[in-house]
Amino acid sequence: MNLLLLFDEDFLPDGTARLTGRRAQHAREVLRAEPGESLRVGRLGGLTGLGEVLENSPGVLHLRVSLGEPPPPRAGIDLLLAIPRPKALKKVLPAVASLGVDRIVLVNAARVEKSYFDSKVLDGAFVRDLLLQGLEQARDTHLPEVLVRERFRPFVEDELDSVFPQGAVRLLPHPPATQPLRQVAAAPGQRSVLAIGPDGGWVSFEAQLLESHGFRPFSLGPRILRVETAVPVLVGQVALLGEDTAPRHDAGGT
Repeated sequence: MNLLLLFDEDFLPDGTARLTGRRAQHAREVLRAEPGESLRVGRLGGLTGLGEVLENSPGVLHLRVSLGEPPPPRAGIDLLLAIPRPKALKKVLPAVASLGVDRIVLVNAARVEKSYFDSKVLDGAFVRDLLLQGLEQARDTHLPEVLVRERFRPFVEDELDSVFPQGAVRLLPHPPATQPLRQVAAAPGQRSVLAIGPDGGWVSFEAQLLESHGFRPFSLGPRILRVETAVPVLVGQVALLGEDTAPRHDAGGT
């Protein structure tokens, strides 16, 4: 936990914050913070800063909070993800939150087992907790939005254009493709939407439907990756490529 996230309900009328539960336990048992010391904190959806420890007793952490720093910049990436195995999803959600993904649509696919939709991992509170873990790791405060859609074709045909922003470059990592990511990636300043299939990939119909809705296929390379590996690798590649191609300015601002 590299950042203690503060929620609106943590704040007292005097502006200090009172934390209980897991966060207070972490500050006491792991960080061993003493009164007068400062901890890195951030308000969910807002700024980051420092929290001076006023009290750190069993079950209660009382902080004087000073917030004035922005969280890390956003990656400019959204994700259309065929729902992976529940154990894999437990790894993927914290990872994409830590990487700065803004919106995640978990969608059904031909190679997705129906039982996945009954998993507790898709419970709203469970999803939120996994995302918060990713924010704590990355010192971020912006919670990604997660949507779940049980029907692939109706989502692509009826909702895709309204869910993902117009003008975003739609990217489809798909093994039959041969062109590399750099040939289809977004221009500087453009958003990207990554459509990542399940283990085994999208079936032909799904890939063709996505391509007909503007998704650009590209190759992941010769290695076959599990979803929990492919997702952070691809998000990281898209984000890094955007940084590498962005216009650079010298110290004089020219």
